Amino acid sequence: MRVAVVGAGVSGLAATKCCLDEGLEPTCFEQSQDIGGLWRYTEHIEAGRPSLYASVISNTSKEMSAFSDFPFPEHFPAFLPNALLLDYLRRYTEHFGLREHIRFGSTVVSIRKRPDFATTGQWEVVTEAGGKQTSYVFDAVMVCSGSFSEPSLPLQCFPGIERFRGQRFHSRQYKHPDVFQGKRVLVVGMGNTGVDIAVEASRVAAKVTISTTRGAWLLSRVSEHGYPWDMILNTRLMTLIKTKLPAPLSWRLINYKVNQWFNHENYGLQPENSWLVREPLVNDELPSYILTGRITIRPGVKEFKDSSVLFHNCPEEEPIDVVVFSTGYTISFPFLEESIIRVENKHMSLYKYVFPPRLQKPTLAVLGVIKPFGAIMPVAEMQARWVSRVFKGLCQLPPQAVMEKEVNEKKKNQIQC
Repeated sequence: MRVAVVGAGVSGLAATKCCLDEGLEPTCFEQSQDIGGLWRYTEHIEAGRPSLYASVISNTSKEMSAFSDFPFPEHFPAFLPNALLLDYLRRYTEHFGLREHIRFGSTVVSIRKRPDFATTGQWEVVTEAGGKQTSYVFDAVMVCSGSFSEPSLPLQCFPGIERFRGQRFHSRQYKHPDVFQGKRVLVVGMGNTGVDIAVEASRVAAKVTISTTRGAWLLSRVSEHGYPWDMILNTRLMTLIKTKLPAPLSWRLINYKVNQWFNHENYGLQPENSWLVREPLVNDELPSYILTGRITIRPGVKEFKDSSVLFHNCPEEEPIDVVVFSTGYTISFPFLEESIIRVENKHMSLYKYVFPPRLQKPTLAVLGVIKPFGAIMPVAEMQARWVSRVFKGLCQLPPQAVMEKEVNEKKKNQIQC
């Protein structure tokens, strides 16, 4: 069985390896000239590829991030700079002989059902390399192109932004803090990237402000008794608390645990609706930087002026020179027909975040487009194992009605959040 794998990042490498484990024939198409996906740092921004800033360190520990059959080298630190994580992926690739199954410099242009799809489940995959397009036929497809390539920049949500005369850019464009030297910086959005950029900027900028509409829970990499945070919080007990107790009660317990490091309300970080909060942020320095005045927390932006900004519930304008929009990414699959995977408000119509529920044959799957509480690598590996066994006929998916019901319930919950 021939399987096309789109992308040679974490998910694509796991997919290729799991296909080989099941005796399938994978061909991995990677548009760049190397593996690594998100974790391969480049000084310049490449179209269609994720972009990393130079200082990125993993938010999950090596013990909790490794693939099941390939541990990290002992001499690697618990939390990995991006260069070491890329080194680990290179070692994984070489150890399992994955490179010979990867076609570098090949961009997937389109993936379409074959005319006889209802009986064969086959796909026609068109790729482009060196200006030349080539068409292939595959029995199945694993989409591992990630979700960090197309920035979401909803400028229409920020009144007056067209009048603002300072510099503004999406966090995807950030590489080094020198761009903030001596300037007054506003970071809009409080994800991991936004907080990292704010902390780095505060070392050289005149002033740094973070604008957040809903706050966040903040974790330190160093948790109880000096253990990494994910070794303490990603346990069977914590999972039971999160999944089996009523949502308000479980989040109240987690809220108590998270606030043991510091009281989030005193720092302007406490989420208003803590049971609807997204995944926690990981940063070791933000609380002390707030205490020392390097970083100020403000509510959502009400309006931009020529060289200042006005926040909700704050009567005074604040002068700013640079705005960094850390507003996330848009999920898209430009090489697929919209009827295959519908994306509405960042929600994908996928069963278990993997399989389109309406396909006549379950021969296409999406891997790695999920935000787990913890590391992505073990999750991507489990997805790849499951998908390769479905392709091989060793696992069966439930009826379409069952899958669609679960997809719609998840969509409803996400809209409520």
